[in-house]
Amino acid sequence: MSSIIFGPVHSRRFGKSLGIDLSPSKKQCNFDCLYCELDPAKTMDHYEDVVSIEEVMEALKKALAEHPDIDFITLTANGEPTLYPYLSELIDEIDKIKGDTKTLILSNAATIDELKVQETLLKLDEVKLSLDCATQTCLKKLDRAHSGIDVEQIKEGMLAFKSKYKGALVVEILIVKTLNDKPEEIAKLNEYLLKLQPTRIDMGTIDRPPAYDVKPVSYEELYALSKQFDTSLPLYIASRKKSEARASNYTNEEILETLSMRPLTHEDIEVLFDEESQKRVEKLLNKENLKIIESNGVKFYVLA
Repeated sequence: MSSIIFGPVHSRRFGKSLGIDLSPSKKQCNFDCLYCELDPAKTMDHYEDVVSIEEVMEALKKALAEHPDIDFITLTANGEPTLYPYLSELIDEIDKIKGDTKTLILSNAATIDELKVQETLLKLDEVKLSLDCATQTCLKKLDRAHSGIDVEQIKEGMLAFKSKYKGALVVEILIVKTLNDKPEEIAKLNEYLLKLQPTRIDMGTIDRPPAYDVKPVSYEELYALSKQFDTSLPLYIASRKKSEARASNYTNEEILETLSMRPLTHEDIEVLFDEESQKRVEKLLNKENLKIIESNGVKFYVLA
């Protein structure tokens, strides 16, 4: 089944990665997110259609033989990969052949409160968990979670996992217009993320046609929302396609003031600052008024 493997995919944050789709035949998920690019489907708490470890490994070995220079093997699914019943055993098998290649999972975090899931994910080099909502109302409305899934249990599960995990934990927030972009929802996310202290937070918006009639926010709106989070959080704005920003001219003082409110990536600076201001940023860097810190492959400009 060639559809088990997709890629290589090139990503700024994860380099060159090969994806493993643990649900190649259909959507099998405990969420039915409004923004999902897959067709709407009934939520479930277990896979009905399961590919064998042998099938996955055979497809992976073949793909690695064709693409030996892979940075990441990414476990994902048409749905939720932690519902795959043999996930722990599969990771053990991948570990036997992966060499220096890192392993990563993209999960919606709905099962992270389960001890078995935590123990399985501890084996991975990097873990990326979604957290679109910090309140149950938002979770039900936006992520349309399977019955019995509770946002407080997700949050407790993430904290328990983070306390044991030695790898990079990335949290992904996908912003949908009018659903989770309200100040009170952002305040709750901020409060929780300060407790969690993930390695990095990726905040984006819809960039593929969604299953339901929901709308993205613009880069400008994402940037405004990013300023509502505590400046100590390593927040990366992951969507720039919708940018209509006109690069502005910033004085040295304005550059320092802007960076005091929110660390910026090089891409943010290219969108927000005109050429002259970008040169000022470089001069401030050389004078050591600013410095660059790296968080899991993403460089942030911050005050020195």
